[in-house]
Amino acid sequence: MQITSYGAAGQVTGSCHLLEVAGKQILLDCGMIQGSSRAEAHNRDRFAFDVKKIDAVILSHAHIDHSGRLPVLHTAGYQGPIYTHEASFDLCKVLLKDSAYIHEKEAEWQNRKRERKGMEPVSPLYSQQDVENTLEQFEPLQYNTPLKLADGVTVTLHDAGHILGSAIVELTLSENGVNRTLVFSGDLGQRNSPILRDYTRLKHADLVLMESTYGDRDHRDPAHTFAEVSEIVEAINSKPGNVLIPAFSVGRSQLILYMFAKYFDEWDLGRWQIFLDSPMAIEATRIYARHKNLYDDDARAFEMENDGLMRLPNLIYSQRSEQSMQINRISSGAIIIAGSGMCTGGRIRHHLKHNVWRNDCHVVITGYQAYGTIGRDLVEGKSHIRLWGEAIKVGATIHTIGGLSAHAGQSDLLHWYDGFENRPRVLLVHGEERGMTPLLAELKSRFNAPAEVAEQGRTYRF
Repeated sequence: MQITSYGAAGQVTGSCHLLEVAGKQILLDCGMIQGSSRAEAHNRDRFAFDVKKIDAVILSHAHIDHSGRLPVLHTAGYQGPIYTHEASFDLCKVLLKDSAYIHEKEAEWQNRKRERKGMEPVSPLYSQQDVENTLEQFEPLQYNTPLKLADGVTVTLHDAGHILGSAIVELTLSENGVNRTLVFSGDLGQRNSPILRDYTRLKHADLVLMESTYGDRDHRDPAHTFAEVSEIVEAINSKPGNVLIPAFSVGRSQLILYMFAKYFDEWDLGRWQIFLDSPMAIEATRIYARHKNLYDDDARAFEMENDGLMRLPNLIYSQRSEQSMQINRISSGAIIIAGSGMCTGGRIRHHLKHNVWRNDCHVVITGYQAYGTIGRDLVEGKSHIRLWGEAIKVGATIHTIGGLSAHAGQSDLLHWYDGFENRPRVLLVHGEERGMTPLLAELKSRFNAPAEVAEQGRTYRF
């Protein structure tokens, strides 16, 4: 039995790990590398393993940095099953199609430039049809329901509390009379975060593949986060230009709408026009409404009392691009929630172009911003950002909310590991060095855990 990390080893994005056991090869996630254009160029690299030897894929959740290269895997020759939670399957229908649309549009844009230069055209990373073909390979699962994949390999998904349908992957393995349990954390959510239930704690594993995105720090607790958001809302209400909220279409957008609905009167939000300017976020919001059984107790009670979890009287769904362009005619009084969350693509870039140079504009950053992204430039206080090759002054006030992260902070990561009674071996993945190093030290000092940082391409036997 052995596992090799081919992505999200020493970095946050591109989750991809290959398990080999009992003559079978099982891929855990197949995510897209995100960040700078140089980093994203590696999405076109050939896989470092033989795709046709893969027997099954298990997807922890729908976020593109975990699912985004599945169509590439398909076009490279993988024809087997893709197992994931049924809510993740619903979200992948939206996320992967949107990803394909973006790749097709980027290829069109590049090819117009290449044609003028007499250069050969490029193909998109994958097409809408590639996604349709890939979705046919999905086999939805439920939480806490073991499934035998092959002799010696059984998978059980557990709630990870990260986004709708996110899963901790538990694999019970047997080979030559040796029994082992591998647990892949996927991405873990914060305890007591809104809408979703807390992550599941497991009692036994031999090897834990564990995320470490925020292994160096904790997020603010809910009370502090509420106070922080309230202060930002007060600042926005006192200086009402337009408000831009770059938000991931799945998870973060729904959390923001839920908070707006819950504190609508207290935050005096009736004075604004609120736009959800993302077809993907709109569809994801509808998917959240279809999976009420995954809500925590507070969210279920609020949903029943208000006839909807995210109902707002002044919320406008901006589905078509023409509707999005009309928003840019508004100079004041608009709250615009748009993707992408790190400003690497999507409609938020157009809204930044029209607003970020204004002194009365506000930009509210609600989540992690990877190195090399426009979102990171804004957080770091850069005086200019670059959009489509043009340098644009940052005149807007930048607000950062740390407590809304969908990822567990250090204390929650340690709490989750502490659920294992036998103190299993740990390989840290899905993190940068600054997050992994402190978490590694805490795992060793508190629990005497046999822990190390997974290296790209290195094989670990267990």
